Amino acid sequence: MYFNGQPGPSGQTAPTHKGKERAFHPSSSSTVNSPLEETWPPSRESERWTAEGAWRRSRERAKTDRTSWDYVLSSGVAGGIAGCVAKTAIAPLDRVKILFQTSNADFRQYAGTPMGLIHATQRIYKIWGIRGLFQGHSATLVRIFPYAGIKYMLYDWMERILIPTPDYRTPQRFFLAGAVSGVSSVLCTYPLELIRVRLAYQTNASERVSLVQVVRSIYHEADVVHHRRNNISPFVRSLPLYPFYRGFSITIAGMIPYAGVSFLTYGTLKRHLADYILYYKDKPTQRDLTCGAVAGAVSQTASYPFEVVRRRMQVGGVKGGAGVSWREAMEAIYSARGWRGFFVGLSIGYVKVVPMTSISFATWQLLKRFMEL
Repeated sequence: MYFNGQPGPSGQTAPTHKGKERAFHPSSSSTVNSPLEETWPPSRESERWTAEGAWRRSRERAKTDRTSWDYVLSSGVAGGIAGCVAKTAIAPLDRVKILFQTSNADFRQYAGTPMGLIHATQRIYKIWGIRGLFQGHSATLVRIFPYAGIKYMLYDWMERILIPTPDYRTPQRFFLAGAVSGVSSVLCTYPLELIRVRLAYQTNASERVSLVQVVRSIYHEADVVHHRRNNISPFVRSLPLYPFYRGFSITIAGMIPYAGVSFLTYGTLKRHLADYILYYKDKPTQRDLTCGAVAGAVSQTASYPFEVVRRRMQVGGVKGGAGVSWREAMEAIYSARGWRGFFVGLSIGYVKVVPMTSISFATWQLLKRFMEL
């Protein structure tokens, strides 16, 4: 008989109880884990969720699969933040430009003069202080985050579809990707843009109203439309939220050249600028700032007349009127100033759009690098 693996007197062997023996000697090199030991610690414990682990897995999916939601949403968030940063940087200039474009009676005297921007800014600051320069900016931020997020996110998506390989890189495809992304973002956020313009248009202290009052005022403008004969089609007037899309058609017409030219110019310069100016080869942020600035100037020039007409349509119902169509807005602009009227405030447009586009593109790319996209 064997005891503990050794032969006994009868020549028989007894059970060795290897499992128990090895359980008592876990440090043995020849030990084989029992089923209980093989599943310990439990899988749910070893794969316990942590914010750091989830972020790391999300970054891996975003880096390896540009079609994943991780990449798409990350690009959208980066674009939204970039838009808010850029818009905040130029908010005072945007306020003055809107007053010029809409021929506000209190600021009409400053439009078209070399020092008009400075004088208008000084007057706003003197009357209302720093808050006057940022009037309507809260509505701007509410609009710009989804607007910029959708625009940059869709551009990434469209670029991936239209330009799957470098062989497909053509100006037409870059233009189309930018135009589609710009139009889609405007479609989703246009009512917020109209509200922001109405808030920025107010200059008289007695006429200043809150955000809620502006929304109510725009909504009830639909009732005024039915009491006045105008060029607005019956179909458009029948839409329940029609007043919130006042000037939408001309906005779409202007967004196509604006967004298309902007992304086309930026994408082209980004690929080739370092080949001609070596300074930008190892300086991606400076390169993005420069490319964005040029893209902003070119796109602003191409689309500015559409923007002037759009502003006139957006403020058409401020005084209780039914608003104006794009034809009426164009006729009013041309009869007052001729063809130059379509470029009123363009110099401010450059001062505003060039840094805004520059900061926006650079911040977007910087955040994408931070998110490892």
